[in-house]
Amino acid sequence: MKILIVEDEQNLRETIADSLRKEKFVIETAADYYAALDKINDYDYDCILLDIMLPGGSGLDLLRELKRLRRSDSVLIISAKDSLDDKVDGLELGADDYLTKPFHLAELNARVKSLIRRRQAKGDLSIRLGNLSLFPDKRQVEVEGTPLQLNRKEFDLLYYFVANPNRVINKMSLAESVWGDNIDQADSLDFIYSQVKNLRKKLKQAGATVELKAVYGFGYKLTEL
Repeated sequence: MKILIVEDEQNLRETIADSLRKEKFVIETAADYYAALDKINDYDYDCILLDIMLPGGSGLDLLRELKRLRRSDSVLIISAKDSLDDKVDGLELGADDYLTKPFHLAELNARVKSLIRRRQAKGDLSIRLGNLSLFPDKRQVEVEGTPLQLNRKEFDLLYYFVANPNRVINKMSLAESVWGDNIDQADSLDFIYSQVKNLRKKLKQAGATVELKAVYGFGYKLTEL
């Protein structure tokens, strides 16, 4: 699951990022309006943590852009501004929740997880495709009710595929979904190939009625058999 943190205060941004990484989220960050605008125009996120007061522009304008793009990313506004008008404006523009600084990281983490659960299948805590059931909050996968053992990267890849069924996804998009801003940790996109190969083998051995297919020259897509 991928989260974008839009916050200009470096210490707070890094503290939030470290906390959410411990919860196994893939994290990307933006320190100003234009960096955030580039991110939301190029990528989808499970949740966006959005400050209102940003260098170069307003977080409310980013909400307007998300609305214009008809995006479904969950948005949690985090701001020192505690006026009723800001809350109302943010919620009317599509934000899902509002948290005023200072806040406890435990509360932030709980709200992020709650928003993601609500977003997934309109509140259902699982995502199903064929006989495959994926539980993002518990990071578990089942095939016909039998647990399927995956490592962290395999789970993140499968989650991305299940959220985008029948869509051709290139290797770079897969790498970004797993590493986020730390994509340089992937020495080569060959690592993605090996992870997809392992994931495909595990799905087949478990009798899953979904299949990871290679699309030559493009990438991969997940389809039902």
